[in-house]
Amino acid sequence: MTTSERLPVVQRARTLLLLLVLSVVAATLTGVQPATANASGVQSTTTLNPLPAAQRNAYKLHPGAGAAGLETYGAPIRAVEATGNVTRTSPAAVALSRQHVGRALCHGTGLNGAYLYDGFCWDAGDDATSAWSGGWHPQGLTASHDAQPGGTVDGHHLYVASWYYGTGETTRDQFARVSFLKSTGTDRSYGHVMLVKPKNTGASATFEAVTNVHADGMVWYGNKLYVANGGELQVYDTQFLWRMESTATDRVGIANGVSSARYHQWALPMVARYVTTDPEEANVRTCPGEQACLGSLSLDRSGPVDHLVSGEYLNPGTRTTHVARWPLNDATDLLASDSGATFGTTTATGVYAVPASVRRVQGVATDGTRYYLAGQCADGYMGDANTSDPLSYSCIFESLPGGVPTVLTRSPTLTQNLSYAPSSGRLWGLNEQTNHRVVFSILPSAV
Repeated sequence: MTTSERLPVVQRARTLLLLLVLSVVAATLTGVQPATANASGVQSTTTLNPLPAAQRNAYKLHPGAGAAGLETYGAPIRAVEATGNVTRTSPAAVALSRQHVGRALCHGTGLNGAYLYDGFCWDAGDDATSAWSGGWHPQGLTASHDAQPGGTVDGHHLYVASWYYGTGETTRDQFARVSFLKSTGTDRSYGHVMLVKPKNTGASATFEAVTNVHADGMVWYGNKLYVANGGELQVYDTQFLWRMESTATDRVGIANGVSSARYHQWALPMVARYVTTDPEEANVRTCPGEQACLGSLSLDRSGPVDHLVSGEYLNPGTRTTHVARWPLNDATDLLASDSGATFGTTTATGVYAVPASVRRVQGVATDGTRYYLAGQCADGYMGDANTSDPLSYSCIFESLPGGVPTVLTRSPTLTQNLSYAPSSGRLWGLNEQTNHRVVFSILPSAV
């Protein structure tokens, strides 16, 4: 493990009055130094600013093209199940299958030991697989602490990671899978599930692989599993988690009376889609203009209305990175539409501009008071002259709305999504660097 870093204690202002004061005197309260003084841990002299309503209202999610309510996928799902070629199972059954067994924390994390970090590693094969060479890269992270307020599903603390498949630099985003994992702290069992789209009804009912997908951020909310994909938000339903009849082929669907999902034992069908433009772009990965671009994804249960929280990954020097909040309907587990319809257009209720010095944001989460952002450390931070190096540690920043982001801790190389667990107060995350992969958690309130 790496030596724990000692960062300045960030004052924890929790009242509305102090929120307003912080926006004016944040530099005094947090010990902010000029942006060039990277060794201080402070990465910006500007703030996490809310956008005015006129700009925020441009952030909308619309039903995907051809979506006639949920029946676009509902009727084909029922038809596939009617064939008898798939069998319903549960996330817990997949997690407890011991198809794969993870390991104790096996790589350095860079995390500050004062935050009581913990975590685990995938098995050796999933640590080494790569979307640059005919394999998989992990991206999103969610858990049963998102799915249910009590933090468990079917009596288990479960974790879910998303992965995308590729064969090279320009041939990535071909397929997607998710992993359901059960950890006891000393034992870690998990299984992989292919993401699919149902199609057709009657005798031709089948399903196909979800393609052109990066499987970025992910949130498990009730029975729904949300997967961010740039200009698209995909929705799956864990009630329809299917067991396949064959794992011996790369075929996806039902053929000759046998179901298969590209060597996967299980498949999860899409039930709905939202897109960031209306009409939607021909390439769902495209994020044109100033609309939302869905990268990281997390859940905020702190208020009277639950919200998805999305973040954008952008290269420095392009446009401003934004964090957006999307209201949810806990009766349907879907987004709360503007019209009140079960499935319709949803406008973000809040959008924040991220300071330019918080670069390449790959994860965003909130505990209801502070926002946590995973991104690239400033060059020179803790003596690292080139933090864009793939083997450099990432940083997790924290900020109050209207406040100045400061480094909470360094974090594993190429840290991706973050997820806050209200039931434990822990902040979870994972990283994607091949042969350096971990799933980790910290307790920010420990300091």
